[in-house]
Amino acid sequence: MNGLELSRAYFETCGLPMLRERFPQLLPQLAAGLTGSGSECFGYDDPVSRDHDFTPGFCLFLPGEETVSRRDAFLLERAYAALPREFMGVTRPLMEPVGGARRGVLRTAEFFAARTGTPDGRLSAAQWLSLPDYALAEAVNGEIFYDGFGEVTAIRARLAAYPEDVRRKKLAGSLLLMAQSGQYNYARCLRHGETAAAQLAVTEFVQHTMHAVFLLNRVYQPYYKWSFRAMRALPRLALTAELLEYLLTTDNAAEIAAEKQDVMEGIAADVIGELQRQGLTQAVCMDLEKHAYSVQDGIADGEIRNLHLLAAV
Repeated sequence: MNGLELSRAYFETCGLPMLRERFPQLLPQLAAGLTGSGSECFGYDDPVSRDHDFTPGFCLFLPGEETVSRRDAFLLERAYAALPREFMGVTRPLMEPVGGARRGVLRTAEFFAARTGTPDGRLSAAQWLSLPDYALAEAVNGEIFYDGFGEVTAIRARLAAYPEDVRRKKLAGSLLLMAQSGQYNYARCLRHGETAAAQLAVTEFVQHTMHAVFLLNRVYQPYYKWSFRAMRALPRLALTAELLEYLLTTDNAAEIAAEKQDVMEGIAADVIGELQRQGLTQAVCMDLEKHAYSVQDGIADGEIRNLHLLAAV
């Protein structure tokens, strides 16, 4: 059983009956689920990660004080704290994790503002362009088990995916940096005898390729330590993860470097093929830089299109 399954079972067995019995008048105003920070919110937890945050618990979301008062919030907090500390052989710790409460009674507006800078999921173009993927991933991951008020579900729907112009801008920047690092600078660094710089070029290529692949799948890239796992589950270009892992974990000896260059060109070709399949580029070459500018040319909003190509990277 993973953390999401444990959380849902705990809510349905302990949380929901308590709310129905003690707070029936508040239940239509509340939402409950598991979302936010932590591998369990993505379904990525395993025996190794259970040294923290693997606990019976759930997020109980409250709307503003005009709907659920401070007093009612306090009573809900006390009732949540009194729920069974042990459930299905797992014990809830007495202390909160570093970084503050991730479970229990939370104000909806505060939860989303902490991750996106806005309490209601309504973002300006500048906010969309500047927010890191992992922050947005934490705002929409996991599951909502119950939403009587509908507010949490509506906010998550607003944040579910980048607006198309923003996706294009971020994608264009990633494509340009893939071109510079993998199609150009890797080989040049090796010719200069700069093997460490060559490996930095590989790292840059891997990072920006991963971002491009997530953007092409319309999925937010999670925090770096989960990116490879998440990438392997994507519907498009998932096998690229294995090639990127090869690039990162091999050295740059002469007999390997040529093969690594071929791998990077093959990845570039696969990404270009997906760009063409989605109608994102009009370029017809294997030069990722030209495709980057073509993707940008397709941005409808003139203000976003005219920003520097790397403005959203």
